[in-house]
Amino acid sequence: MAQYYGCVVIPARVRKPKDKPKVEAAVRVVTMWITAKLRNHTFFSIDEANKEVRRLLIELNNRQMKKLKKSRTELFRDLDKPSLKPLPSVRYEYAEWQKAPVNVDYHVEVDSHFYSVPYNLTGKMVEVRLTTGTVEIFHQNRRVATHQRSYQKGAATTLNEHRPKSHQMYLGWTPASVLEHARNNIGPYAFKVFEQLINGNSHPEKGMKSCIGIISLHRKPDFQDRLEAACKRALAINSASYRSIKSILQSGLDRVPLTDPEKDRPAIDHENIRGSNYYR
Repeated sequence: MAQYYGCVVIPARVRKPKDKPKVEAAVRVVTMWITAKLRNHTFFSIDEANKEVRRLLIELNNRQMKKLKKSRTELFRDLDKPSLKPLPSVRYEYAEWQKAPVNVDYHVEVDSHFYSVPYNLTGKMVEVRLTTGTVEIFHQNRRVATHQRSYQKGAATTLNEHRPKSHQMYLGWTPASVLEHARNNIGPYAFKVFEQLINGNSHPEKGMKSCIGIISLHRKPDFQDRLEAACKRALAINSASYRSIKSILQSGLDRVPLTDPEKDRPAIDHENIRGSNYYR
């Protein structure tokens, strides 16, 4: 506030009235000429009391002082007013400061609402400047985030640039675009895996997360040409999931030819099996 108004705050010591003699003298004068005069008056509203205080204050300021032979109004007009600076064009906005930890989801809780900060500040302590319209978040005296204040309890305000890259990538996908990417860039077996994950999951968001994880595997040079075979094996063993496909790639099982256990199993020879000739 002092910086805003271009002034200096010099605090006085506790119980040292001589540190501010003019202030103490002014309190004594106001007590004598205003408070004491009103001690026997009864007021029925704050406005009524303020009106009478203002009348007595004007009377006090216009009263000529014995030593200076001038009134306080005249001294203000001659000494103070020429030195005054114009008020700032924007009204001063009151702010509250508080400290808050950054949660694992890179959000801080302020007045039961959650605001995002850059994800690399997770676990750190930040300072929050809170006004009626804005929320500013500082770390080590550097502003790291600014949000419009929300009064919705339990909700979150998140800026996309505060998310990790993997989370930002997740926001850009839809179920249709994920399936299209699998069909055009990976192959038909990956497309079937993605279909199972999205359509066969009671929570499509969870399936989407697995699909995006598989896409991230496809972007790795070591896995790019092998992912389709890994998806084929995952479907064959009825384990179409991100973890299973990643395990297949890491263990190299995608390079092992698939075998059909029913085809490779020899025919059963037993006296109770009659065979086709029995029914002719």
